Amino acid sequence: MGVDWVRPYSPGVGRWLVIGWEAIAFVLLGWASVGLFQVEGNGVTYLAMALTALWVVGGWRILEMGVYVGPTGLQIRGLLRSRRLSWDEIAHVRLHRHTNKIGRWEIEGGMTVLIERRDGSTVNTELWAQGVDFHNRPHLFREVYHDLRSRHLEAKAAGT
Repeated sequence: MGVDWVRPYSPGVGRWLVIGWEAIAFVLLGWASVGLFQVEGNGVTYLAMALTALWVVGGWRILEMGVYVGPTGLQIRGLLRSRRLSWDEIAHVRLHRHTNKIGRWEIEGGMTVLIERRDGSTVNTELWAQGVDFHNRPHLFREVYHDLRSRHLEAKAAGT
């Protein structure tokens, strides 16, 4: 029997903007490829079908990205892969101030939710305060973080 995974937040409008941006990028890639490689006839059709299929699969993954919760733990769906963590494996759910280093300079990247595992390793999530889901909804980012923490603490208390 499968676990019902639920995303505890609604995706932001920014995801649709990213998918639209990707559609434009694939159209430009197809146009440039046809001109550069002198593709003609059925080749144009096959190229268009391949790029469209890639865009549909990529768009679906972008829509599905995020953190999902279930009674047994968390599922983190990324663009290329998904991970499942049981509540037992998770030591802490915490906020992390992300910075990007360029040479000796540090650029503030904003707050993310980080999962600390019992074995000492960490798992990044798709939850970023400045990301497409939470950029204009900072209150929602805090709510989701508190929801994940409370679910983890409840599972820990229940011994799950």
